[in-house]
Amino acid sequence: MAILEVNNLTKTYGKGDTTVTALGGVSFSVNKGEFVAIIGASGSGKSTLMHLIGGVDRPTSGNVIVDGKDIFESNESELAIFRRRNIGIVYQFYNLIPTLTTTENIMLPYLLDNRKPDQSKLTSILDAIGLANRAEHLPNELSGGQQQRVSVGRALINDPALILADEPTGNLDSKSGREIIDLLKLANKQYNQTLLIITHDEKIALQADRIITISDGLILRDEEVR
Repeated sequence: MAILEVNNLTKTYGKGDTTVTALGGVSFSVNKGEFVAIIGASGSGKSTLMHLIGGVDRPTSGNVIVDGKDIFESNESELAIFRRRNIGIVYQFYNLIPTLTTTENIMLPYLLDNRKPDQSKLTSILDAIGLANRAEHLPNELSGGQQQRVSVGRALINDPALILADEPTGNLDSKSGREIIDLLKLANKQYNQTLLIITHDEKIALQADRIITISDGLILRDEEVR
């Protein structure tokens, strides 16, 4: 069953002679529980694709369907709520709130919705990311690898339909990077989370079920790894 459908997705910037095509009509689908790596050179359109799938930007044409919902039929407020509840995003530079503790950063999607925290889920995630003993620490009291684990925990807290990770190891040393990939793979296998990772690292891409290669705003290849 497809949890994600990308249909003829196009994104252009500028007009007339200054028009730049970041995506030129991209289509693919991802089944629930798949681990897909998206690779391509700088400027290939892969980050634009990730921003559109995550509802952070809107396309020029085409649509993105997540768990049966065409996300761009929503207004900005509805889209923000849908994204918060259904799409977990892990960025390269963590994007943690510096004045919030580990626990509060992980629970941020709940706090923004004024929902009661799921304490058992929080405990489970703190254990999974290995930060139960850092639950009340602020981001500046954590290492880079620990901060990225917090961002992974935040992405997992809502059991999202989709986890998007944009170069999640790009700001980490090799050991911390391996730990983050192992954590995302654990979420994929243990919790059956659907995972899309943008990466320049071929070793990471080869751990996925599929590799989608983007070039000049188009899909060059879409191949199964195993």
